[in-house]
Amino acid sequence: MPEASAATEPSRDCPTCPRLVAFRMEHRARFPDWFNAPVPSFTSERPVLMVVGLAPGLRGANRTGRPFTGDYAGDLLYETMIDFGFAAGSYQARPDDGLQLTGAMITNAVRCVPPENKPTGPEINACRPYLVATLEAATSVRAVLALGRIAHDTFLTTLGLPRSRNAFAHGARHDLSYRGRPLMLFDSYHCSRYNTNTGRLTREMFRDVFSAMRAALG
Repeated sequence: MPEASAATEPSRDCPTCPRLVAFRMEHRARFPDWFNAPVPSFTSERPVLMVVGLAPGLRGANRTGRPFTGDYAGDLLYETMIDFGFAAGSYQARPDDGLQLTGAMITNAVRCVPPENKPTGPEINACRPYLVATLEAATSVRAVLALGRIAHDTFLTTLGLPRSRNAFAHGARHDLSYRGRPLMLFDSYHCSRYNTNTGRLTREMFRDVFSAMRAALG
């Protein structure tokens, strides 16, 4: 797994958000074999697609150290990325499964796991510089997939663009510009177990978004 530049990631013991630090230390004590640190982006060499989630899952990325690895959301995400040529190999829900991204990267708006999977506004704001740095370092990215409304809103704020002109909607595409750089923002409901179990997001709905992105990217 290629490592992102240090400028794009918080340190393992980032002290910025007291609530998240306390939660991190609690789980380091309870589960010393877990990753329990800010989760770095997972990326290929020259990604054209950036997938943006909200935050690591407690028993997923916070445990394994790789975005969307170890929980249900990763099952659907990586299956779909493999099918559409954005990943290669076999996803086995662990960071040493040999899975590689191809022309893609995955990151989170908030890099530390929050209690109840709900970061606060100040925590999202505090982590935003890392999302900015990640986007600016990934100069090859032409499309962004926001998984859920909060990831969508956070990404627009990162670009300094108004939400009112680019409202979140599953399957929507927004043609944006960041410092003269064209970017396509695609929206999807989050691929969580809750959304799929309730039918808010079906496998076919998720694949339709990837089909649109693949067509747009060529």
